[in-house]
Amino acid sequence: MTYSGVVKVGGAADVHELTDLMVSKVAVGPMDNNAYLLRCRATGEQLLIDAAAEPETLLRLIGDDSIASVVTTHRHADHWQALAEVVRATGARTYAGRYDAEGIPVPTDVPVEDGDTITVGRVELTARHLVGHTPGSIALVYDDPHGHPHVFTGDCLFPGGVGNTRKDAEAFASLIDGVEKKLFDVLPDETWVYPGHGKDTTLGEERPHLPQWRERGW
Repeated sequence: MTYSGVVKVGGAADVHELTDLMVSKVAVGPMDNNAYLLRCRATGEQLLIDAAAEPETLLRLIGDDSIASVVTTHRHADHWQALAEVVRATGARTYAGRYDAEGIPVPTDVPVEDGDTITVGRVELTARHLVGHTPGSIALVYDDPHGHPHVFTGDCLFPGGVGNTRKDAEAFASLIDGVEKKLFDVLPDETWVYPGHGKDTTLGEERPHLPQWRERGW
């Protein structure tokens, strides 16, 4: 089946099969959050990005192989409602951006800095610290050696714009500067973007609109 990235709450996961990594995307909870299960194809080790809601749905997706780790992209409550139950059921290590960890009620085992590497089996993800939506949001970049990069952006980048900065001009400038410098300036147009809510996109699809986003201020 061709991956579309279109999922709905209560529906099935959509699976993006890459050479070394399988990415399963599922929508959960009243705010239509995306959660992503990453599985290293060589080792079978799994990592969950954002235990947002519906722990029973996430644990069913995880299955009997469990997970080694769970990454929370940022401190907003809709992204960690199921975290305590998932960690209790799996014993997974917890990761979050260093400057958001204090806002997440489940203890963070590994505080993450910009440029840190998080592994799932033999696959490496690079964390990019992005300030504006929250103080410690992180995006995770997988530079696929067999194809184009993939980036999990939490609520920092969506189709049509960066994340909500609540009409704070300084926060908006920080976020769009960070997204441009750490994602658009260093990754190619083919880079696949997996956001914290809604449909996927690519950097190439969004790149022409950066000046418009700056002009409108959100």
